[in-house]
Amino acid sequence: MTSKAVKMDDATYDRLKALGAARQRSPHWLMKEAIRQFLEREEQAEHIRQDTLSRWANYEATGETVPHETVGAWLQTWGTENEAKCPINVA
Repeated sequence: MTSKAVKMDDATYDRLKALGAARQRSPHWLMKEAIRQFLEREEQAEHIRQDTLSRWANYEATGETVPHETVGAWLQTWGTENEAKCPINVA
């Protein structure tokens, strides 16, 4: 494992130490956990963004859509015993 340094102002580090003491964790542990959570959240957001761009490109290339009425009818089945599968694109 490679060690890296994070530079921060004294006030921020003091806040980190205080929170660490309250949680019985080291400032180092809190920083690692914060970075891990940030990366998971941002990687998921990037995945969603890339998926959206791919879907938009597909729409621009094919013109395929799912009509509003079809989506509405599908959503009405959510949470019921007869929950329908996601509708597919139609030209």
